[in-house]
Amino acid sequence: MLSKDIGIDLGTANVLIYVKGQGIVLNEPSVVAISAETKEILAVGEEAHKMLGRTPGKVKAVRPLKDGVIADFELTEAMLNAFLKKVKGKGTFSKPRILICCPSNITQVERNAIKEAAEVQGAKKVFVEEEPKVAAVGAGLDISAPEASMVIDIGGGTTDIAILSLGDIVTSKSIRNAGDLFDQEIIKYVKNKYKLLIGERTAEEIKIEIGTVYQDSKKEKKSIRGRDLVTGLPNSITITSKEVQEALKESIYKIVYAAKSVLEETPPELSADIVNKGIVVTGGGALLNGIDKLLEEELKVPISLAESPLTCVVDGTAIMLDNIKLLEK
Repeated sequence: MLSKDIGIDLGTANVLIYVKGQGIVLNEPSVVAISAETKEILAVGEEAHKMLGRTPGKVKAVRPLKDGVIADFELTEAMLNAFLKKVKGKGTFSKPRILICCPSNITQVERNAIKEAAEVQGAKKVFVEEEPKVAAVGAGLDISAPEASMVIDIGGGTTDIAILSLGDIVTSKSIRNAGDLFDQEIIKYVKNKYKLLIGERTAEEIKIEIGTVYQDSKKEKKSIRGRDLVTGLPNSITITSKEVQEALKESIYKIVYAAKSVLEETPPELSADIVNKGIVVTGGGALLNGIDKLLEEELKVPISLAESPLTCVVDGTAIMLDNIKLLEK
């Protein structure tokens, strides 16, 4: 049996797994479907995600990771176990070295819980690295250089903002304000304005298909269905990109303010590097229409979007596992 290196992006929205020599072998939603009565696990990942908002009373579809941290350790462990079993089925290996990525401001207790969940799988060695650092590596930044690099990683549960130099984080901030909250803001906006109740999946579709965060950069419409709060009956309305921008404004500006506070805490020499090199945006939030224009306007620094924002973290694990000495330091 071969021992292989495994990189895991344990995200609030999705779990991505990389196996050395095979590439990304798994990319599934971080969702577990359980029996409400027996707490037995019925489905994990894609299969469980299809059940979100559609389950009968006896079945609950839950996200064991909330706001970038483990909300339910047992379910996270079971989910990780199920995913690793799937991965093992695609290639025989034992006692792998595992690199898991987590948000930058999680507590030592949460870090240990993540480590423990991987050790249960028989890992030879488990490394836990901070997401923005690994995302920066995956986005192609040379974080080992003495010059500063800055990354804004907008994930599902958290937005991690970090300035890196000489292989480590100089200053960072992690806020629980990201993709999942954007969906909730859209739900709230539709409920308040149209008295229509929509689910998480519909809100996510709105965000992806017609969403924008920059004035007039997208002018599209989408017809959506939900439950009318006045009559209790199904109803449909049409929502525009401008309305989505309005719904997301407050959440997006929290990211802007967090980025400004990180820049304010940066040593002047490193600030000069960031003005020259700019900031890279990674994570699913990088796909939001107009995010680069808005950040550039507000932060007065060049902004570039990562080439593959959704896989930056797991791509970074691949590079770091190839340079295992950096991890063992």
